[in-house]
Amino acid sequence: MATPTVLVSGASIAGPTVAYWLHRHGWATTVVERFDGLREGGQNIDVRGAAREVLRRMGLEDAVRGAGTGELGLEFVDGAGRTLAAFPAGESDTGGATAELEILRGELSRLVHERTTADTEYLFGDRIVALDERPDGVTVIFAHGPARTFDVVVVAEGLTSRTRAMVMPDAGIDDLGLYTAYLTIPRTADDTRWWRWYTAPGGRTVNLRPDNLGTTRASVSFLSDVRGLEDLDRADQVRLLRRHFADAGWETPRVLAALGDTAFYFDTVGQMRLPTWNRGRVVLVGDAAYCASPVSGMSTSLALVGAYVLAGELGAAGGDHRAAFARYESTMRPYVAQAQDLPPGTPRLAHPRTRAGVAALRTAVRVAGSPVGKRVAGLAGGLFSPPADRIALPAYAG
Repeated sequence: MATPTVLVSGASIAGPTVAYWLHRHGWATTVVERFDGLREGGQNIDVRGAAREVLRRMGLEDAVRGAGTGELGLEFVDGAGRTLAAFPAGESDTGGATAELEILRGELSRLVHERTTADTEYLFGDRIVALDERPDGVTVIFAHGPARTFDVVVVAEGLTSRTRAMVMPDAGIDDLGLYTAYLTIPRTADDTRWWRWYTAPGGRTVNLRPDNLGTTRASVSFLSDVRGLEDLDRADQVRLLRRHFADAGWETPRVLAALGDTAFYFDTVGQMRLPTWNRGRVVLVGDAAYCASPVSGMSTSLALVGAYVLAGELGAAGGDHRAAFARYESTMRPYVAQAQDLPPGTPRLAHPRTRAGVAALRTAVRVAGSPVGKRVAGLAGGLFSPPADRIALPAYAG
């Protein structure tokens, strides 16, 4: 029997994880990535619950801990930088706004990629431009390389996946009415090992977070009813952000000053909800299939768990991709539904538009961060502990 073949589109986290496990299950694995190499940037992400178990089964838990950001927890601050409330990092697989395993997206991508380089073919600087499904496989047309045929194609791209649009052109993003810009700025003596969250009127927040590379990860977010701002060119995005945050206060001027000569990522915040995650021999995983949004705290966990389950089911199906896709969906859908079920009012409650709303939010976090508040069952835990372990992670041979 011929070795089954798979093409995975996307070399961030879900893609190399699928490749790792499918190779373990006897598949020939190829990953295509439109960038010329791994993307080293990215913000702090956390690995919780079942996703942490996936890393254990890959032998990566200690490596991820060793490459952690060292973030001590979450502090809400006022315009003078004074702490309103502090929530220390979790001490378990699931708890806390800051997980026990906190790592930069680029660092986690690097670690997973390193586990696959000996056994997986990588096609950097290329992308899929057309898919032609036939009874015996999918012929893939690349932008640069020659056409090739694979038994299965896995789309492990982001929320706005171009390849998904080829097979599911009607897929639409559930927009949450929030935009976020992410960038890396020089660390200063005033920066701490805490994630600091500042809220300004007008539905605006500014976040500074530590990393393990000697810099600081910054983000600015704002509510907007205008759609399509992510499609503006870079110069217009810079002007928009500087105008919108000009009077925000706290460390905002420092962040805005860096926009001129620092790479940044600006996008809408949304979720992907689809009735099915496959078409024929093409299947989606991670954000392309079921993005829960950054505000859920679950996107990375969904990517790791989904990649593990998809690969396991393909490995167990004996070549029957239809059965594998069906079992993948039935296993993952309850987990995804829990992750996408955001608290009522998200993200607007955390981005109040008025000064009165900001004052109310600050009062709420003070109460939640007080000794009494932390003893109230579910108050802090319900806010900051997503459903990361609410899945029975299958065991697969291989």
